[in-house]
Amino acid sequence: MKPHRTDAVSLTFGLLFLVIAGWWAVSQVVTLHLPALGWTVAGGLILFGAVGLLGAISSGRREQPVAAPVAASARVETTPGDLPPEMHASIVQELLDDPATRFESEQKRTEPEAEK
Repeated sequence: MKPHRTDAVSLTFGLLFLVIAGWWAVSQVVTLHLPALGWTVAGGLILFGAVGLLGAISSGRREQPVAAPVAASARVETTPGDLPPEMHASIVQELLDDPATRFESEQKRTEPEAEK
């Protein structure tokens, strides 16, 4: 059987279940007059802190092999039908122009034709 990684969520909930079951079993035998909610919250926080510490400590010990970097080859290919630089520049300039001034200039050009 292949070993697998520990599932931290399942382990945490399993341990939480065991703590709750153990707490119940001890409370059936021993009678302590303690504020139940305060001790339960304190115990839960201590338990989650311990699980967090164990997780942090155990995660630092695993060293996984690092793959050697592979050299990539870069080739620049020209795409067929690429625009000439002049046309590209005119398209970019048209996109950068202010639409309001463009609209005004188009209106001035069409107004003399409308008057005729």
